[in-house]
Amino acid sequence: MAGEPPSSEPPSHPAPWPDVLFSARGEVGAASAAGVLLLLGWILHAGLGLEGASAFYWTSLAIGMVHGLRAAWESARELKFDIDMLMVLGAGLAAYIGQPAEGALLLFLFVLAGGLEGLAMARTRSAIEALHQLIPTAALRWREGDPAGAPGEWVQVEPESLVPGDRVKILPGELIPTDAVIEVGASAINQASLTGESMPRIVKPGDEVYAGTVNVGNPFEARVTRPVRESSLHRIMNLVLEAQSQREPVQRAIDRLSQPYAIGVMAASVAVLLISWLFFGDPLLATDERGGARGALYTAITLLVVMSPCAVIISTPTATLAAIARAARGGVLFKGGQSIERLARMKAVAMDKTGTLTIGRPRVQQLHPVGWSDAQDLLAVAAGLEQDSTHPIAAAIREAAATRGVEPKQAARATFIPGRGVSGVFDGEPAHLGTYEHAEELIPVCLRARVREVLGRVQERGQIGTVIAWNGQAGVFVMHDEPRRGADELVASLADLGIGPVVMLTGDNRATAEIIAARVGITDVQAELLPEDKVAAVRRLKEQHGRGTGRRGIGGVGVIGDGVNDAPALSAADVSIAIGSIGSDAALESADIVLLGDDLAAVPWAVALARRTRAIIAVNLAFALTAIAVMAVATLIGSRVGHQLPLWVGVLGHEGGTLLVVANSLTLLAARGARPSRAPAEEPVELPAPRPHAAAPIGG
Repeated sequence: MAGEPPSSEPPSHPAPWPDVLFSARGEVGAASAAGVLLLLGWILHAGLGLEGASAFYWTSLAIGMVHGLRAAWESARELKFDIDMLMVLGAGLAAYIGQPAEGALLLFLFVLAGGLEGLAMARTRSAIEALHQLIPTAALRWREGDPAGAPGEWVQVEPESLVPGDRVKILPGELIPTDAVIEVGASAINQASLTGESMPRIVKPGDEVYAGTVNVGNPFEARVTRPVRESSLHRIMNLVLEAQSQREPVQRAIDRLSQPYAIGVMAASVAVLLISWLFFGDPLLATDERGGARGALYTAITLLVVMSPCAVIISTPTATLAAIARAARGGVLFKGGQSIERLARMKAVAMDKTGTLTIGRPRVQQLHPVGWSDAQDLLAVAAGLEQDSTHPIAAAIREAAATRGVEPKQAARATFIPGRGVSGVFDGEPAHLGTYEHAEELIPVCLRARVREVLGRVQERGQIGTVIAWNGQAGVFVMHDEPRRGADELVASLADLGIGPVVMLTGDNRATAEIIAARVGITDVQAELLPEDKVAAVRRLKEQHGRGTGRRGIGGVGVIGDGVNDAPALSAADVSIAIGSIGSDAALESADIVLLGDDLAAVPWAVALARRTRAIIAVNLAFALTAIAVMAVATLIGSRVGHQLPLWVGVLGHEGGTLLVVANSLTLLAARGARPSRAPAEEPVELPAPRPHAAAPIGG
């Protein structure tokens, strides 16, 4: 049933013991055992003064060496000299000079830090595991009857067997097996697992539903549009996996420098050993009055431990992966650390209007009949003309007819004229639907001025006006494209983050663009633009607000679009953001950041999360580098003034710093989600009063 583990996966078997031993949990378990033995040895030796307590130290050291030597061997096989080898070498040398407790402490904390780091990484992948849990294991598919007379029936099949065109039934509480379009029924779909939206989405015939979302309403039937392996759920899982494998520029630099740095640490330790022993005359190894070790070799070993860059190397990936996981849980896909960095730097934004600030699906508010025209007849004719069209306006007219219970008239024939409209014949009379110029010849002369007056008022309000003319009658469809949720607060929220200006770039007419812009608080409007004009506008913004300008010498220009017709402008931006794109292949492939929901509140939330991630990385690096510098200086100065830094203090400072860095990064997983925005209020329609013989308009 839906929600169970995928049946297509092979049955689980116990993992081989080496895999269990060297897993993250195995490392934590081994470190815990080593830590207990180390503590017992310390209690027996320091507390009770028993001589045989050193056996506990050596056993603890041996447990740590099992994991340390494995990691060092893997590095050696790749001809790398890295931190794993430094730590094993440091612990081995500590044991060699008669300090097994310090060596055991080093490996205990090193293995514990590695295990906890592995568990932390696994936790940041919880979003992926959660998505895998959404893959259903069964679907109800309609099987047609055979020619022999056997009736058709619903049969349970594996989702992987579904192909485009199959009919499926989704019952209440079930997961949707793959992307599909509803044909029969209406329901509510919980998309929180993919989009982070708290409220279910109401769906009806013609709406698309997505794999992995949950039917929380009525049963419905749908037509499959994509096979399971190409569904939105699988594409999103692949994107998050790819994002987790990408590295930030800072991390790439650290990766390049880690091996030379490790070699440098080794060289510096050897140099300190030789200088202390040969130049300053320190003993190679000696014992102080309390029985503790000191001398040139002890100083070199301590320096090797404290200068190892464990915390530096883990500073960036833990924070980046935690941010990617938290964002995915909130319906935002960061395509790697570089996308996070670019979004955090963003200082100015250019936005598309249709499909971005607005939903991009016009809806009929009113059909305004002119003169003696009958609104019901005109709506039936218009719905008949648009029966086979995929244009958004056609969909809006068909939806209006269905909502009002108006049966579309059947056209004898219909002809589509690009850029003008559609024509057809009903009951022997021609009909035109579209622009005024397209419909004018069928509008009675005495009604033309009135139609132009109504149409002009509609356009002044920033709404969409479409003219219908048939059988001596005429009317104007009044449509509007609703603003998305969160559009009203977006500009103010971005301003609070220091991001501005916010520029609207649209190909729509200026009157409509300025009305939408005024409603959402945008003052810089560039309308009636071709795609190349949008690219030029983005480049001008980059000259003013790109990198090298702005606070602290950094900046960037973001473009927010619907990911379909904004591809050139998105490509020209420093960071591209596609919104409302759970089912859009173009958005998922082209944008740096994809917002799966339709609430614009996710944009400032994503910016804040990116900036917090960047700040945590900076704190991690500053802390790690400072700790290395302070302990290295303390080691060198202490050896010269007779106050040798104890090796165990260096071990605690080094590995403790690594644990603190991991813990700091994991705070990103607890970041609050975006506050859901209110739905936009619908504005009343005010048009010229109808003439005395006009039929009552259909309100919307």
